[in-house]
Amino acid sequence: MAKWNNMTNVTFDEIKPGTSESLTRTLTQTDIEVLALVSGDVDPFHVVEEGTNFRPDSSTTEAAGAEALIAAVLGTKLPGPGMKIIRENLKFRGQISAGDTLTSTVTVQEKRREGPEVAFTCRCVNQTGEELVNGTVIVAAPTQRIAYAEVVPPELTLRRGDAFARLFRACENLQPVSCAIVHPCDRDSLLGPIEAARRGLIVPVLVGPADRIQAVARAEGVDLSPYRLVAVPHSHAAAAKAVELARSGEVEALMKGSLHTDELLGEVVPSATGLRTARRLSHVFVMDVPSYPRMLLITDAAVNIYPKLKEKADIVQNAIDLARVLGIEQPKVAILSAVETVTSKIESTIDAAALCKMADRGQITGGVLDGPLAFDNAISLEAAQTKQIRSPVAGRADILLVPDLEAGNMLAKQLSYLAGAEGAGIVLGARVPIVLTSRADSVRTRLASTAVMVLVANARRSGTFPTR
Repeated sequence: MAKWNNMTNVTFDEIKPGTSESLTRTLTQTDIEVLALVSGDVDPFHVVEEGTNFRPDSSTTEAAGAEALIAAVLGTKLPGPGMKIIRENLKFRGQISAGDTLTSTVTVQEKRREGPEVAFTCRCVNQTGEELVNGTVIVAAPTQRIAYAEVVPPELTLRRGDAFARLFRACENLQPVSCAIVHPCDRDSLLGPIEAARRGLIVPVLVGPADRIQAVARAEGVDLSPYRLVAVPHSHAAAAKAVELARSGEVEALMKGSLHTDELLGEVVPSATGLRTARRLSHVFVMDVPSYPRMLLITDAAVNIYPKLKEKADIVQNAIDLARVLGIEQPKVAILSAVETVTSKIESTIDAAALCKMADRGQITGGVLDGPLAFDNAISLEAAQTKQIRSPVAGRADILLVPDLEAGNMLAKQLSYLAGAEGAGIVLGARVPIVLTSRADSVRTRLASTAVMVLVANARRSGTFPTR
C-alpha cells in the first residue's frame, strides 16, 4: 500500500518564488472511476470499460480531473498539510487512461501578503511528455508547521458494473430453453429452476422421484401442474433419464439438483450413451468481481483435476467460445502460474508457453493468449508494468486458465468470500450446456448460471456456438 512518510509542510514564510515540486503516479482503474464519480460524469462514453479511458468532455469533469491531478502535489509537498485551495484556472487538453504514468508539477509564481496567498503555475504531463493540464491555482498557505508520519491514503473498492444484470438483460428477448432438472428433491434445487421458469428463462422438465419432488413442492406452496414431471425411482436413474432426454433432443440443457456432481457427470461422459463430443468437458466460473472492471471467467475449477496440455487446450477453447457468446469479441486469456517465466521446475509454465504457441498456429482460436502470468500480473496493469511485462493480456484478462482444479477452486472461493464476488457456473464440451449448482449458491447466482446456460443454448440454436 502506498504511503507518505514524515509529511511536513512548507509555511508561507518559507515559500520562495520559483520553487517547484513534482509527483509521479501511475493511474489505476479505481483512480479513473473515482474521478468520474467526483465529477458526476459517469456517462459510459466517458468511462469506457474496455479501454478504461476517462474522457472529460464536460466542464464539471475537467475540474474534477484537474484538481485530482494537481491537488496531491499541493496537499502533500508544496505547500503541503494545512494549505487550502482558494481558486483555480486549469485547462485539460488530453485523455487519461488506466496505466498512464502522470507527472504533476507545481511552481511558485508569486506570494501575496493579503492572504497569505500563493499563486502556483501547475502542469501535468503523461509518460510521453504530452501536456494534459496547465494553468494557475491560488492557495492559502499554512503559517504554522504541520507534520505527519506514516500517512496511508484510503483504499477504495468500487463495484464497477453488475455483470449478472447484463447477463439477464441479454436474455430478455430470447426464447426459453427446455432444461431437465436432475433430481430436484430439496428446497433450493426445486425453487431455483421454478423461479427461472417464472422469469421466462427455461421450460423445466423435472426428473426424479415424483413423491419426493411433490412433497417439497407442497412444503413450499409451489404448484407443479404447469411443468412436466418425469418420474424415476432414484438419483442415478434421474441422471440417466436426463441424459437420455438430451440425447433425443427433448431438452436443450441439464441442471443439477440434489445429487452429487460425479453422479450426473458419470452419465454424461460415456461415449456410447452419454453426451460426449470431441471436446473435453470443462467447467467455467463466470465471476462478477466488485474490484475488477470486467466480467472474469475462471477455468477449470470443478471438473478436470490435474489437466495435461491436451486437456488444457480444450479447456481454453471452451472458455473462449463461452466468452464470445457472452459478448467479449476477442477474449484475453491469462494462463496462470506462480511465476512469469518459463522454467522446467514448474510444469504449468511449460504448458503455458505451449498453449500460446498452439494459439499462434491456429490450434486455439478466437482469443488472445499469454502466459505464464502470475495472478497479480494477469489482473493488475500496475503490477505488470512494475515487472516490465509487455503483454496485450496482462492487467486486462477476461479469462484465467488455472493450473489445476485445486488452484481454481481456491481462487474462485477467495474472490467470493474475501472480495465480495459472485460466481455463476456452467459445464461445456458436452452436447448440451450443463448447470452445476451448489448448496451455497444464492438465488441470484443460480439465476445467473441459468442465464449463461440460456445464452449458450440459444447460440447453439443459431449455429454460432461449436457443437463438436
